[in-house]
Amino acid sequence: MLRTHTCGELRKQDADKQVTLCGWVDKYRDHAGIVFIDLRDRYGKTQIKFNLEDNSDIQQQARSLRHEDVVRVTGDVVLRPEDMVNPKLDSGDIELRVNELEVLNKSLTPPFLIDATEIPNEELRLKNRVVDLRRPELQESMMLRHQCTKIIRDYFHEKDFLDIETPILGPSTPEGARDYLVPSRIHEGCFYALPQSPQIFKQLLMCAGFDRYMQIARCFRDEDLRADRQPEFTQIDVEMTFVEQDDVLSVIDGLIAKMLKELKGIDHPMPLPRLTHAEAMERFGSDKPDMRFEMELTDLGEIASQCGFGVFSKTMESGGRVRALVAPGAAEKYTRKMIDGLTAFVGDYGARGLAFFRVKENGLDSPIAKFFTEEHQLAIIEKMQAQPGDIIFCVADKESVTSAALAALRNRLGKELELYDPKAFSCLWITEFPLLQFDEDANRWVAEHHPFCYPHLDDIELLESDPGKVRAQSYDLVVNGYEAASGSIRIHDPLIQQKIFDLLQVSAEEAEGRFGFLLEGLRYGAPPHGGVALGLDRWVMLLCGYDNIRDVIAFPKTQKASDLLSGAPSRVDEKQVKELHLQLDLEEE
Repeated sequence: MLRTHTCGELRKQDADKQVTLCGWVDKYRDHAGIVFIDLRDRYGKTQIKFNLEDNSDIQQQARSLRHEDVVRVTGDVVLRPEDMVNPKLDSGDIELRVNELEVLNKSLTPPFLIDATEIPNEELRLKNRVVDLRRPELQESMMLRHQCTKIIRDYFHEKDFLDIETPILGPSTPEGARDYLVPSRIHEGCFYALPQSPQIFKQLLMCAGFDRYMQIARCFRDEDLRADRQPEFTQIDVEMTFVEQDDVLSVIDGLIAKMLKELKGIDHPMPLPRLTHAEAMERFGSDKPDMRFEMELTDLGEIASQCGFGVFSKTMESGGRVRALVAPGAAEKYTRKMIDGLTAFVGDYGARGLAFFRVKENGLDSPIAKFFTEEHQLAIIEKMQAQPGDIIFCVADKESVTSAALAALRNRLGKELELYDPKAFSCLWITEFPLLQFDEDANRWVAEHHPFCYPHLDDIELLESDPGKVRAQSYDLVVNGYEAASGSIRIHDPLIQQKIFDLLQVSAEEAEGRFGFLLEGLRYGAPPHGGVALGLDRWVMLLCGYDNIRDVIAFPKTQKASDLLSGAPSRVDEKQVKELHLQLDLEEE
């Protein structure tokens, strides 16, 4: 090794030792003949001292050092004077007095300083990701990611799960997001697809008798991106045989308890709470509610149908809903201009307006309060359990719009009013999702999750008579308002699987063409099985306290799915295109 210690290792007890360190120049200070640098590696920093009068041989080299130069230094560890101790550094009690210096590599002037108080813009950071990854925050997130994956593998190993790899190059089974396609050179006109998940292959592993499988799997989806999504991502993939829903949830509860305890020191109450999908939508308007704060939605339909405010009464007459939430203590914080901003905000979710009432000691204050009798005002206050100083916000529209608008408003108000500890973790399971949704544009049923979810046993008879009411044995894990895992009990009966395909307007012939290798596996004695997939990137993002998933991925893509560091995606040589039997119809630049 070129070094005897790392830059974060030396302590008081190492005083008088001769050591060798390697690292990057983090800071440089020249004080009248004495040069100090902070030497940095991923383990920490150590202050290095060059007394140029003592050693003229390294004088010129030391004075030429600049940010991000890579050096190797040998010297004696000495204690700092008490008034010079740096409590911000783990090695702050000592410094290294250098007698040998070797410059291993000079650096260009970096595009930004590693320890800059203001973080550079993301485009600059991603173009210079090598330099960006030297920032302590990103190095800590990469180390936490490593710790997280180790905990995961250790946990599942202790539970007798086998870590089995599934194919990256597979068939295209378009369902949901678009596939990334890979043309075959050998099989002209044919394509592989990169996996959106190992779903079918892990089910086949269950059919093959591997009763407990896990994999930290790379997955790919060609979809529109957001701050918490990437075109390539990593999921913790899990499947088990001879289980029911509670068995799967219990195993994942144990994993979450272990991760939160070992990585954050949090003892989260177990088992994790559960809400049905119908209850979550009614109480919070969302199937991924942030449970770090309350602020539940309340139905005001009965009062709305009796009041003199036409918007409310007409909404009720047309079969819509009037729902509301209470923003505690918001009356003094939100001006009319700010409320106008909230009105525009809910408009993005389809709401045609946002009614509001400031709660007073003796009633409601609002531009529309005159349409409500004193009795109705008191009834609203009682129904909402509101207190003086609160604001009641209402949306009147069809149910889906009231849910979407108020759920988004709830999240925004919770953050702006500081109703929760941003470092807190609140996890819960959402269960009994609808099996199907009706796509009005396509005029057909589509799967809520995917077409392999087993229907709720109490609802199987409804598949033919009322498929919209069929619940699935599916479940999502929600953490602080993010979907952090999703899974289901799978269909192991080929006859039920075909019934689902029929509802999805997938003929038996088409099903064989798209999913034949799965259906064939089910025909050879498939056991009952179920599983779940957890988003590793999203979990690390939450554990780090970030709101951008790119900060926990070493080399992420932008929201346009491009890699600013490597230039991917890029044009390829015409010879490669011809070998793949492709003809590109592109406009000349």
